Amino acid sequence: MSSIFSKIIQGAIPCYKIAESDDFIAFLDVFPIVKGHVLVVPKIEIDNLFDLPDEVLAKWFLFAKPIARAIEKTFPCNRCGLSVIGLEVPHAHMHLVPINSADDLNFTRPKIKLSSEDFKEIQNRIVDNI
Repeated sequence: MSSIFSKIIQGAIPCYKIAESDDFIAFLDVFPIVKGHVLVVPKIEIDNLFDLPDEVLAKWFLFAKPIARAIEKTFPCNRCGLSVIGLEVPHAHMHLVPINSADDLNFTRPKIKLSSEDFKEIQNRIVDNI
């Protein structure tokens, strides 16, 4: 079954793209918990992160690393936090989030609402820092 992420990868649904390679795509979460919340998704359609082939799993973190560094440059934070929950979309994905405390990765909090102009500005700032 095709997930919303597969449709984004195929270009059927637009996104605020941060980076892309043959194997992965990173884009802004449109339901962010904070500004700068990025999703990093393998293009292979597998639900559980631990079902990914080892080489894909290793490359995934290497792909995410410069994006995490760009997030840290773009937003005042102690570091870029990483979370893999994987319940809301049946396609492996990681969340990269600028954080100052562990509570900043609390996904039960209300999501923030941003305008398309806000998303474009955040997208451009992160991309400029990669």
